[in-house]
Amino acid sequence: MGAVTDGAGGPARPAPDPAGRGERLLRRVLAGSGIDPGAVLELGSPRGSSDAESGNPLRHAVRLPPRPGRRVAWPAWVPGSVVEALRAAGVAAPWTHQAECAELAHAGRDVIVATGTASGKSLVYQLPVLSRFEVDPRATALYLSPTKALAADQLRALTALGIDGLRPAPFDGDTPMEERDWARRNARWLFSNPDMLHRSLLPRHGRWATFLRRLSFVVLDECHTYRGVFGSHVALLLRRLLRVAGRYGARPTIVLASATVADPAAFARTLTGRDVVAVTEDGSPSAGRTVALWEPPLLPELAGENGAPVRRAAQAESARMLADLVVEGARTLAFVRSRRGAELTALGAQRAVAEVDPDLVRRIAAYRGGYLPEERRALESALAAGDLLGVATTSALELGVDIAGLDAVVVAGFPGTRASFWQQAGRAGRVRDEALVVLVARDDPMDTYLVHHPQALLGAPIEGCVLDPSNPYVLAPQLACAAAELPLTEADVDGIFEGTAAAAVLDELVHDGVLRRRPAGWFWPSAQDQPAAAVDIRGSGLGQVAVVEADTGRFLGTVEATSAPGTAHPGAVYLHRGESYVVESLDLETGMALVRAATPDWRTDARSTSDVEIVAVRSHRDLGSVQVFFGETRVTTQVIGYQRRAMDGTVLETVPLDMPAQTLDTRAVWYTVDDQALGEAGIRAARIPGSLHAAEHAAIGLLPLFAICDRWDVGGMSTARHPQTERPTVFVHDSHPGGAGLAERGHAVLGRWLRATRSAIADCECRAGCPSCVQSPKCGNGNAPLDKAGAAAILDVVTARLPRAEG
Repeated sequence: MGAVTDGAGGPARPAPDPAGRGERLLRRVLAGSGIDPGAVLELGSPRGSSDAESGNPLRHAVRLPPRPGRRVAWPAWVPGSVVEALRAAGVAAPWTHQAECAELAHAGRDVIVATGTASGKSLVYQLPVLSRFEVDPRATALYLSPTKALAADQLRALTALGIDGLRPAPFDGDTPMEERDWARRNARWLFSNPDMLHRSLLPRHGRWATFLRRLSFVVLDECHTYRGVFGSHVALLLRRLLRVAGRYGARPTIVLASATVADPAAFARTLTGRDVVAVTEDGSPSAGRTVALWEPPLLPELAGENGAPVRRAAQAESARMLADLVVEGARTLAFVRSRRGAELTALGAQRAVAEVDPDLVRRIAAYRGGYLPEERRALESALAAGDLLGVATTSALELGVDIAGLDAVVVAGFPGTRASFWQQAGRAGRVRDEALVVLVARDDPMDTYLVHHPQALLGAPIEGCVLDPSNPYVLAPQLACAAAELPLTEADVDGIFEGTAAAAVLDELVHDGVLRRRPAGWFWPSAQDQPAAAVDIRGSGLGQVAVVEADTGRFLGTVEATSAPGTAHPGAVYLHRGESYVVESLDLETGMALVRAATPDWRTDARSTSDVEIVAVRSHRDLGSVQVFFGETRVTTQVIGYQRRAMDGTVLETVPLDMPAQTLDTRAVWYTVDDQALGEAGIRAARIPGSLHAAEHAAIGLLPLFAICDRWDVGGMSTARHPQTERPTVFVHDSHPGGAGLAERGHAVLGRWLRATRSAIADCECRAGCPSCVQSPKCGNGNAPLDKAGAAAILDVVTARLPRAEG
């Protein structure tokens, strides 16, 4: 096995007892790759380039020892009926973190619990809410989750307790109107999501006056998912809720539950606008796990874009592992990135086990969003009962669904954040039997970096959630919604919306005629129309394009207007719930894309040009030959064509397009390097464009390591001579109007970020650049020109001038 450590970055130790379940399963996975597991597992040094050349894909493995649980007595204020119900449900007594959080919430303190998967965070809010209900028969509570499935799961668990007088009820898009009316009149505990709060409850708050007047608790489950633009909307939505509840005389206590994130108290304060106490010491038991980092080998017989080497796909590798583990009798989840990927991974595993034991085929299935609720419940029950041995899933099984204690988890590609990785890994492991977790690297700079720098995943702190409630593109529509609910006052601006630049944005809304200013405050001018219906809290808020099947008129979904030219242009392949379509036409003025069902054996990649204009500099550091900036930018992009590619990456055809230019006002971090420094680093003028371009791509791929985001949430541009800086320049910008705080986070940790980028380039074994280091799947220029060695040299120049301790 690669470097087997104690899980805390300590020195190598002898390999653990081979009788451990996790290590036995890893031996089986190794054998399935044709690697001698006995020889590999006796090694005590990190895997290196020689191992890669020999075809050994295991880069690192570590045994994380089990942790015992610490229970405490039930708090004295918990009624006996609640204790009896929880004991009957199998809760003998609370863990230490559960009791600590519940005590704070019971005392009226806003609190966030940020502990690991399966640590019992539900009890943290159940105890204070159920106890309040017992002593105050009129009290109400609101539970909010990012997904309907999670809310439904929590509602089922609460109902199963059998406590009289709870009257819990769902309130989501699937709830029939008669049930919504019952919930409004009778429910004490409402289980909903931010979308329903935004579009239905708050715009009609007068109908909910009784519920809001008695509101005692607001529960925010899996709150780490509220980040970026969506998180910024939710932060302002919560302020709207608290403002309306306050007008009815209520000041609810807020209880937040999160995966482990950096500085959860500060994050919760930004999200809620209140001071929040954080509890992070996990008192629940944890099973031991063997965690393996796996890099699929290069395939010499295949070549990708511009002749770049291609690795065996993480999805195919994961399907093979899932099959091996099922044959071994291990209950296994394989997490993949897309719904289509889940289906294909399950199908690949079924084909593999059919050759060994046909009876095992029915014990492998896919699980993803888009299934009917009863289908999902049946799959969950079959997995929990052991009828299913292998399930390929999207992140739909990451949050909330009560499935834990599995034998193995295979993660096909880093899920974007350490928090998500540990959330997925936490599904594996029983207290008495250790489990296996395998991260299979994709062709991606982030994955390359992590498998070669295991301490960045296994020993590093969890990322911080990034959101920006001051983003004017988010703040303006949210303030309009707030004014429509109740006229905004100066006290609201100075209080509930403090620190969000509300005053300046309100002035702009008045100037634009959206709101009216009177001595008493700001008013929405219409008594009938409500702005909430036009505000998409999960998107940019700048409009949507409807995707419609041309033959039937069936509405399939939407794409954001800003991204439609690149994803829904004529000729594009559009995927929806595992089905593929080809776009026939795109009309941005009417907001409609017409598609037809098709199953082409090719994919499409848009090609575009871009330009970045510096609008305002917010921060500037002069480091001599290197200058670093953060500020406001205007990004102009235009899709000029697309390529049809075979599934192996071969370009079949390049088709020109004439799409309108798109303008994005956002924020960026950028750096410049003078020509002399580049010359001294050995980069001649002809190599500068390719070197900058490769450095830009790699940096975008590594930013999610430092800010919870996806590489698609950020963009970039590089140029050998920018007209405003008059120097070679690299920009990395947020891909959302007004920014989502991602470029600002990158600026704050620039030194660490660019050093990690340099390492990712160096660690990749390709010669001239590939998707694992400097190629990008979203490049509008066809990944040309790219100079891998030049990118490393530029990053050496820049990082040498940045303080070592920065970030």
